Amino acid sequence: MHIPDAFIPLPQAAVYWIIALIFLALAVKWARSEMNEDKIPMIAVLAAGIFALQSFNLPVSMGTSGHLVGGALAAIVLGSPFAAVFILTLVLIVQAIIFGDGGITTLGANIINMGVIGGFVGFYSYKGILKAIKNPFVSAGIAAWLACFIPALACAVEMAIAGTFPLAPGLVAMGLYHAIIGVIEGIVTGIVIYVLYRARPDLVDSSVRGAA
Repeated sequence: MHIPDAFIPLPQAAVYWIIALIFLALAVKWARSEMNEDKIPMIAVLAAGIFALQSFNLPVSMGTSGHLVGGALAAIVLGSPFAAVFILTLVLIVQAIIFGDGGITTLGANIINMGVIGGFVGFYSYKGILKAIKNPFVSAGIAAWLACFIPALACAVEMAIAGTFPLAPGLVAMGLYHAIIGVIEGIVTGIVIYVLYRARPDLVDSSVRGAA
């Protein structure tokens, strides 16, 4: 899902950068108000874990890649979609600058897809599903699947707008790959949140503790 440089024209990439910076400013504001001695280590652990999860890339036929995202996990554990924006931005910056995974000009689009869309879809779908089924771990798994699948579709739309590849084949390729990958992400997310809850319930958001 990492979009390389030159896959998006610079004017379009600049628009994504502006949108990403707005959400990043809000995420920094969240971090300043919410960070404490308990959350700082958790943010570091989640960032390292998400970095590792994203390192397993599968090539997609349209020239981009498929992999786990981690936005739902960060948002659910820390209780805010802005946590996902904050953590995914850190991860994506390191990947782009040091490892060349994703472009610099397209970093704004990658932040929007994985951090903003992934985080907000993951967090709010988790909240909605939790109200329906009352199981935080299954809810987290389903939300994580959505937070992997929907950003992939958004990436395909962006590529179509850029003229990189046609919309329909892009949606099929990105959607199919990430629908399958999302199952793995859902299982991993549900298990991680369950283990965290059992080992250190104080480190997970109150919505998990209250429903478990």
